[in-house]
Amino acid sequence: MRRVRIAIHVKPGSVRTRVGGRHGEALVVCVTARAVDGKATEAALRAVAEAFSVRPRDVRLVIGATSRDKVVHVDGEAADLASRLDSLLGPESPESPASPARPAGSARPATS
Repeated sequence: MRRVRIAIHVKPGSVRTRVGGRHGEALVVCVTARAVDGKATEAALRAVAEAFSVRPRDVRLVIGATSRDKVVHVDGEAADLASRLDSLLGPESPESPASPARPAGSARPATS
């Protein structure tokens, strides 16, 4: 079992909860909960757990308690998690001159 670090971008107040798509290099997590008293963060962590087929306790917030941009650790089989992350992110969009390239590595094993 390994720990994988994943950057997520939370969209609170969405019509439905879903996980998938890109916001830069981050995985998009839409949740119906509003960004009040940490409810959207809690809902995002549950949605990530469900999307990666792990227990909710296997997903931990690392950075971004009050931000839409967060980093989480997901515990599980690294190869399975990386494969699922690639599937959820979908294809990379072509680079445009208006958006500079960002360094890769949003899904790398944590060093702990």
